[in-house]
Amino acid sequence: MKFLTFRDDAGEDRVARLDGDGLARALSHADGSPVRDLVGVIAGRMQAGDLVADDAGRTPDGLRLLAPIPRPARNLFCVGKNYTDHAREFTQSGFDAGHGPAEAIPGAPIVFSKTPQTVVAHGDPVWDAAGVSEALDYEAELAVIIGRGGRGIARADAMAHVWGYTILNDITARDWQKRHKQWHMAKSFDSFGPMGPVAVTADEVDGANLDLRCWINGELRQHANTRDLIFDIPTLIETISAGITLMPGDIIATGTPEGVGIGFEPPRFLKAGDVMTIEIAGIGRLENEVRP
Repeated sequence: MKFLTFRDDAGEDRVARLDGDGLARALSHADGSPVRDLVGVIAGRMQAGDLVADDAGRTPDGLRLLAPIPRPARNLFCVGKNYTDHAREFTQSGFDAGHGPAEAIPGAPIVFSKTPQTVVAHGDPVWDAAGVSEALDYEAELAVIIGRGGRGIARADAMAHVWGYTILNDITARDWQKRHKQWHMAKSFDSFGPMGPVAVTADEVDGANLDLRCWINGELRQHANTRDLIFDIPTLIETISAGITLMPGDIIATGTPEGVGIGFEPPRFLKAGDVMTIEIAGIGRLENEVRP
């Protein structure tokens, strides 16, 4: 099942189900009150059988789309260097401060975070950070949405904690990443986390085998499959939850494949007017433009 979040004509957030006919049908509780929070559905506070879909659907293009989870309750968990070819291109780029070729492939997941205000929707602008950064880069990623929380989740049990998936563009200020020798600030500028346009339940797609593509201004830059992840989804959940209690609605971005801007010689950084398009099979297409 696919869900999206939109803002209605009254300026209120609504959750809708995207049906097979391509129409979004707003959801309400049995008492007629609107469903406004997808995390409530994810956490099981609202049972699917108790939700009522509008008879009349609307095309998503006619809605003011928000990210599926417009303001996550906590920082997003992100994973660095989780595709072999990208790990090598990053280390060779000179922007992987303090790491040489021998350390290109990590021996354990590299986990960092992005702040919640990075999240913007499909179609929203991404700030070009003019005057702050001169090295903006894109990173197309599959994002995992946690449905059942817990700590100390074993790898064998991890997929039972996955509610579904969405698309994330992990925008990065590479010069800040290199200068400060850590990734949090470089990844956490306002608008640096485009997400969506929909969230798809785990029974709809196989997160371990999804084609991922990214185009910049129509030029294909990234093309990979999630089966190529160095650390798969169960391993990431086991690692993060070992000491951190995961909660329903938490988001784990699984890493980006080869083909980011720093992988070119010279680097091909984003500039105002560039359009980033990410497509993941079975989920959809996320598109955002870089603007002043």
